[in-house]
Amino acid sequence: MTTTTEGAVMTHTMRAIVITENGGPDVLTPTTIPTPGRQGSEVLIRVLAAGVNPFDAEARTGLAGTCGSPELPAVLGCDFSGVVVESPYQAHPLKPGHEVYGVASVPRSPGSYAEYVSVPALQVSRKPKNLSHVEAAAVPLAALTAWGLVVDVAKAHEGQRILIHAGAGGVGHFAVQFAAYFGAHVITTTSPRNASWLTELGAQQVVDHTTSLFEDEVALVDVCINLVDDDAVAERSIGVVRPGGLLVHVPVNPVDGLAERADAAGVRFTDYAMSPDATCLAIIARLLDSGDVTVYVDDVYDLDDVADAHRLLEQNHTRGKLVLKVADE
Repeated sequence: MTTTTEGAVMTHTMRAIVITENGGPDVLTPTTIPTPGRQGSEVLIRVLAAGVNPFDAEARTGLAGTCGSPELPAVLGCDFSGVVVESPYQAHPLKPGHEVYGVASVPRSPGSYAEYVSVPALQVSRKPKNLSHVEAAAVPLAALTAWGLVVDVAKAHEGQRILIHAGAGGVGHFAVQFAAYFGAHVITTTSPRNASWLTELGAQQVVDHTTSLFEDEVALVDVCINLVDDDAVAERSIGVVRPGGLLVHVPVNPVDGLAERADAAGVRFTDYAMSPDATCLAIIARLLDSGDVTVYVDDVYDLDDVADAHRLLEQNHTRGKLVLKVADE
């Protein structure tokens, strides 16, 4: 047992959620494991809250596709918000006691479903000042993915028409806001309960996917961002993109021949993978603190109740994000 420079007592073991086999939510097991040690340029962080993402469920089942599933036994969890315990060196800008948020290196190393995580400094930024740790933990993976899709790939700008499938989800609700912030005309698909909320976030047209086919409601768009793991939705999306426009397919499981069929229709195509970026996290933090962008937390679970969070996640009806409370703020 040691006392950290932030004044907290850190033990050599910690609470964590471990999987020893792939399977359903019941394989997520609360247990005690060694506290990770910091190496090289890593920052050791005491986790106060951890986000729950679809990738976590895919990694749990061993079906994470090209993103890779971790070797077992494994600690899942990409998102975290917490407090720095150890820095790479004394003059490092992230100092012990600083409140931070970021992305863990799953599947390369253990994730954030634990009391401590050690993460490369380039994947960590100061937490948004106006957000609680629970709120901040809902941001990193989803917001970085949305930023990459909307800003880096789609290059959202005024006068552009962007269709975002599943706008009410974790990535979707950030993508809608970023696209609107940069002046694009935003169209999104969702269920009726989320329609007015997405309009408030900046969507100018909302299509009810439970009663309508989006291709019957949407005129040709410049960019379609598909966040739905449904081959039929991906196929039908080709037809709503203008010639020379762009279709971005985000789910980790590819659709065979989709790129070739898009090309035959005169539509550019790309898949996408998020890259952790502390600089981008800092920009997103400023947008959150200014109120230009908001995060929605649908529900909060204690760490030991993570299996219940995964069960709800897999129903695909979540608005925004689910978060695990790891420790009191």
